[in-house]
This record gives sequence, structure tokens and C-alpha cells, in this order.
Amino acid sequence: MPTFVIGDIHGCLKSLEALVEFVAPKKTDTLVTLGDYIDRGPSSKGVIDFLSECRNPFNLVTLKGNHEQMMENARHSEQEQYFWLANGGETTLDSFCTTNLDEINNSYWRFMAQCKLYHETDQHIIVHAGLDPKLPLDKQPKEVLLWKRIFDTEQHVSGKKLICGHTSQRSGDPLILDHAVCIDTNACGSGWLTCMDIDNEKYWQANEQGETRMWSSR
Repeated sequence: MPTFVIGDIHGCLKSLEALVEFVAPKKTDTLVTLGDYIDRGPSSKGVIDFLSECRNPFNLVTLKGNHEQMMENARHSEQEQYFWLANGGETTLDSFCTTNLDEINNSYWRFMAQCKLYHETDQHIIVHAGLDPKLPLDKQPKEVLLWKRIFDTEQHVSGKKLICGHTSQRSGDPLILDHAVCIDTNACGSGWLTCMDIDNEKYWQANEQGETRMWSSR
């Protein structure tokens, strides 16, 4: 069964809707989202609503990004709240029409709490940010999975290929390495939201204008 992976969404609901319609995953397919559903883009609340409603049509696996972690931390610390707001959190509050995190419905906090830190297949490890190449997957520090940049990521000890986001590719094109692929393609900037078929190395992209494109790296 195909496994599709979608990169950092950052509140870009129009891109997400267009991309899922373009890819059209079937009920037997798995769709993994890499986290960073919120912040910077205009529709953080709408993105979570959309994903929450997508769980029945296909097997949806939602991973956690560093921006969800920042928002969760902001709920419990004034200093963390300043940090989150400085990194795009204000647009998330705007999408909820509030300035108070406590006014956000518990269903959104539950969505973030249930997000996984990684997803593994026979040939791939899928995380938001990066890996310690020497540690087994179940021993990876949370900070590495959520914050590590791909530039210093080596081949993992398992030999599996890393699929990640987090390190924004300003060109709008995925960064394709022998041992890793980064599909954070600057959706909330002037780039694209990317979906990858990890087994066939096919790519679909959509942007906030509703434009789409597809190609293969093989």
C-alpha cells in the first residue's frame, strides 16, 4: 500500500486542500503529515479541522512538529509564550479569533497531544526534523526529532532513508540526498506544499493560489 508524506503546512489550508485533492489517496493508503500545522500561515485552526476530519477516508498519521511543541509549552510559561509568539504564534491566535490560549477548545490540544514523534516503514524513517544517526529510533531525544537541521544529518545506523521537514527549502523544491529527503518547501512563503510517495519517489505540490504540479525524481 502506498505511503504518502506531506511536509510542513504552517497554516496553509488552501494548499493542503488542493494537495490532498490532487494526490487523491485511497482508503488503503497511508498519509503521514510531518507536523508544523500551525503558525505563520493564515489558517492554523482550519488546517487542524481539516486533518481531524480526514481520519476516515484513509490511514492518517499525524506527527508533531516543533511549532506544536512551542504552542503547548506556551500554555504553561510566559517566557515560552513570548518565544512562540515571536515564531509565528500570533497568526495562530488570529485564526482562533482570540489572544488567550485558554480559550482554545480542548479538542485542538488533544489533536496536538496525540501527534506522534516518528513513523517507521520497512525502508524509511519519517520524522519532523532529523535524527541522531548513531541512536536507534526509540532512543532518539525528542529535541533532535523536533529541532535538528538536515544539513548535519548523516545516514542512520539502520540504513533506512530519512524523510523529514523543518529545514525550509526556499527554492520550493525538495532537498534530495542519498540518505534523506527534506520536503519542507516553504509553503507559507512563496514556495509549495509538497507530498511525496516515498516508495516511488514521486512528488505532488500545491500552493495558496491553487496551482499544482507533479514530477518524479527517478
